[in-house]
Amino acid sequence: MRNAFARTPGERRTPPRRGIAASLASIGLLLAACQGGGSGASASGGGGDGGEAGNYPEDQITFIVPFSAGGPTDTVTRLVAEPMAAELGVEIVVQNVEGAGGTVAAEQVANEEPDGYQVLMHHIGMSTAPTLYPDLPYDPLEDFETVGLVTEVPMTIVGSPNFEPNTFEELVAYVGDNLDTVTYANAGIGAASQLCGLLFEEATGLDVTEVPYEGTGPALDDLLGDQVDFMCDQTTNTTENILSGAVKAYAVTTPERIDALPDVPTTEEAGVPDLQVSVWHGLYVPAGTPAEIVERLNAALKVALQDQNVIDSLADLGTAPVPQDRATPEAHTQHLSDQIELWAPIIEASGVTAG
Repeated sequence: MRNAFARTPGERRTPPRRGIAASLASIGLLLAACQGGGSGASASGGGGDGGEAGNYPEDQITFIVPFSAGGPTDTVTRLVAEPMAAELGVEIVVQNVEGAGGTVAAEQVANEEPDGYQVLMHHIGMSTAPTLYPDLPYDPLEDFETVGLVTEVPMTIVGSPNFEPNTFEELVAYVGDNLDTVTYANAGIGAASQLCGLLFEEATGLDVTEVPYEGTGPALDDLLGDQVDFMCDQTTNTTENILSGAVKAYAVTTPERIDALPDVPTTEEAGVPDLQVSVWHGLYVPAGTPAEIVERLNAALKVALQDQNVIDSLADLGTAPVPQDRATPEAHTQHLSDQIELWAPIIEASGVTAG
């Protein structure tokens, strides 16, 4: 994949301790959950006594999101934060810590106190970082405790409103005939949109020119404005734009059509069955977090995944909560391990690295 812009590696930050994060929250990150932009949001559940985990939780909990506010991972986080806060009996603050494909936020949480007050929400990038980043300062399997999977989000291949192709077949043909001018937007190294681009190249045999952005929001904005030609993004971020006609929808990267977008064909229907990918999200805490705290968070997560507002909101975005048996720490750990093994050879074959 050719890069239209030179990348500047993300600057490493000294991981803040929980007290610093709480202070940041108190000066401007307490916005209403699931409401428009901003860098943080809170969900309040009143005052609980901590239940089976002794006195946990006594203080507000911070959910760290590695990507920009308003993006797919941020949206999923804000949806589950409110019912989890109610179940836990404390406030949950959502804080966006962007940079280096999610590794800045992951490193921050890996270095926090293992007390359950700093929780990472990450997506498929947790499994691709070990291959993309040769000097990754943490091990996803060794430096975290998994809390549970949250959702698997389909991807959609979409084009700018005035891009010439109208179908996926036309898209592949057009890209092949215009490799020097067609541009593919993504949200940066390690982002789901970049990974989908790698699969597009592998499945079609085309070497597209990528335009990396610092987050999904800016990439989608330029797509809507005809500044770039096409991209692959999660349904949580594209469904509304597809239904309104703001972008052209070429395909969903799932074996079957999805209910939210019944008129959009699958990549398999379009003749490219190898282009299938979904973006899963999961919760993590630092390694060494007591099992009782992990169990408390997991129990709250399972309650949130059965919350009707969460179910309905995710359905509107073209996805759904994972089944309860996949929302366990054990299932999450196994899935993470399997995904690391799956993506390593694909990324290595592409030659793409971060830094």
